[in-house]
Amino acid sequence: MKINALIADDASQPLKAGQVELRDMQADDVKIEILYCGVCHSDLHMARNEWGVSRYPLVPGHEIVGRIVETGESVANFNTGDIVGVGVMVDSCGNCHFCQQQEEQYCAEGFTPTYNGTDKYTGGTTFGGYAQHVVADHRFVVSIPDNLPLNAVAPLLCAGVTVWSPLRHFNVKAGDRVGVIGLGGLGHMAVKLASAMGAEVTLFTTSPNKGEDALRLGAKRVVVSRDAEQMAACQTSLDIILDCVAAPHDLDPYLATLKTNGHLVLVGIPDQPHPSPNVTPMVFRRLSITGTSIGSIRETQEMLDFCGQHNITADVEMIKGDETEAAFARMLKSDVKYRFVIDMQKTRW
Repeated sequence: MKINALIADDASQPLKAGQVELRDMQADDVKIEILYCGVCHSDLHMARNEWGVSRYPLVPGHEIVGRIVETGESVANFNTGDIVGVGVMVDSCGNCHFCQQQEEQYCAEGFTPTYNGTDKYTGGTTFGGYAQHVVADHRFVVSIPDNLPLNAVAPLLCAGVTVWSPLRHFNVKAGDRVGVIGLGGLGHMAVKLASAMGAEVTLFTTSPNKGEDALRLGAKRVVVSRDAEQMAACQTSLDIILDCVAAPHDLDPYLATLKTNGHLVLVGIPDQPHPSPNVTPMVFRRLSITGTSIGSIRETQEMLDFCGQHNITADVEMIKGDETEAAFARMLKSDVKYRFVIDMQKTRW
């Protein structure tokens, strides 16, 4: 089936409207009419082949909210008309240790990404959410709470679950002290989710003008990381830090703010390595630097249910499809609060 989509034909060209071929429906599939798709920074990286793995033609988008318009014959848990979401994955091997314990994001064979992956049925490339429709295995589709605005739910499918997963894995609870580095798409969700869990959140930022917004989102304290006095004032005060910055930076000042047994969790992926940290404080205070990758389907559903209970969504700016390149340019300048979302219903093909 041919569908309309926003397509990158090569790394040097802007996205343009065109058509791509979706695979035929399988017994376990659902076909989704896409209503909204969030714009993740990784979409820009992939469109421009900045990670060197892009396959063209490429249709970005893995923060998808839409309506089911067709179900395969083996699908019993979804019906036509259901409002659902698709995130970063649309398949995995299903057999390895990680898949068996519902951690598909660490699939030993590698999960199938929503776009720029290899479709196991056709051998062709998977296409993402900057499009009219997507076809996905129902086991990689999640239900959307009916009390949340759908456009602001879309970024939860990537940005939300990417920070939810480490918060849950490290058992963050009421009273814990959580640091968040960077108030972007990931960071603003980390502040919202951690504070809703009852944690006391400290936001680290290089931009003093983000302080008021951080407090509005739920942070209890804002620390300007370039201010040595402010950084010194919060030494050995935090249980865990989520580093949401996708640019290389010195990790040592943040390690100094952790209590003994604290964790610095990397969720942003820089294009160049971070400088090597000083091992001494890690040894003498049993600190760890770790990382996590997106989240499982189970975690994604759990996160969405939590957001429904606490009325949490992303802060978004709405755009049309033909405004995506302008949104990319603004993303490079960090000029978005805090996630662009494409309204597919208003996109002209």
